[in-house]
Amino acid sequence: MAKIDFGGVIEEVVTAEEFPLEKAKEVLKNEKIVILGYGVQGPAQALNLRDNGFEVIIGQRENSPNWERAIKDGFVPGKTLLSIREAAELGTIIMNLLSDAGQMATWPVVKECLHEGDALYFSHGFSIVYRELTGVVPPEYVDVIMVAPKGSGTSVRQNFLEGSGINASYAIFQDYTGRAKERVLALGIAIGSGYLFPTTFEKETFSDLTGERGVLMGCLAGVMEAQYRVLREHGHSPSEAFNETVEELTQSLIRLVGEKGMDWMFSNCSTTAQRGALDWAPRFRDVVLPLFEELYESVRTGKEAKRVLEANSAPDYREKLQKELEQMRNSEMWRAGAMVRALRPENRKKK
Repeated sequence: MAKIDFGGVIEEVVTAEEFPLEKAKEVLKNEKIVILGYGVQGPAQALNLRDNGFEVIIGQRENSPNWERAIKDGFVPGKTLLSIREAAELGTIIMNLLSDAGQMATWPVVKECLHEGDALYFSHGFSIVYRELTGVVPPEYVDVIMVAPKGSGTSVRQNFLEGSGINASYAIFQDYTGRAKERVLALGIAIGSGYLFPTTFEKETFSDLTGERGVLMGCLAGVMEAQYRVLREHGHSPSEAFNETVEELTQSLIRLVGEKGMDWMFSNCSTTAQRGALDWAPRFRDVVLPLFEELYESVRTGKEAKRVLEANSAPDYREKLQKELEQMRNSEMWRAGAMVRALRPENRKKK
């Protein structure tokens, strides 16, 4: 492990240099790896594992869209693509990558299939942290581990194919065999993580739920909509409002942040932009700080988890979700976004 100084806080991280792929193969050579769920994280982790030389079996609800997707990706029904129960029964490492609501619904089946010494793997701590709500209480005779990529499944796969990797946290909830740590690190390397940093199931869950509702998705979407509305109300065209709100961020500035940090991005903007951003950033911070405190408390107390499980377990959840997404897609701002994206040079060339 490498010890890294993160601004005065020393953390131990693991990269492929400290834990090479060959070591991961040695650790996992006698394991039967099963992935339950082929929706968001499932395809990326399964394909990355397969490309790295590991045999993988998929457990998925038969004749579903994701079942067909797995077939298109080369998994064979009856051999490497099975029902949830059949797959779980075969695995010594059961990677449970179903949705949080799906994990709760299938837990009685999965639990029956666990054998002594198996490893139960998650990429999100939700089901374990909120086990009083989900009912997901692992038996004491299995390892319970987690590798949580800090990106969507699409990004996990794309970064892997590009030769890099998405950073991931790892955690051990239960170490029955004494091998939980080497198992979790091996799996983290095997799915192509950029580097691995330690956490706990609870901390991963709290930070993840806060991040999704905050800067990563909820806050970002809300702030963009607010700025777009103000610009439109003051007479700016949809194209101008969208370019100044979204396009410049996603196509220019955020890339500079990703390359060398916020200060690097600031230093590559005009002095007028620098001064304005430096003046207004503290004001935005102070306005939203109480909202983030409220958000974190809602996550910590399980209020958010209860809402998620109730909503996602409803029989008409997917229909309601599609209506909400359609409403967003059909808003003026995102219709303008579709037009702006179509005008990018690389997209015009495709026509």
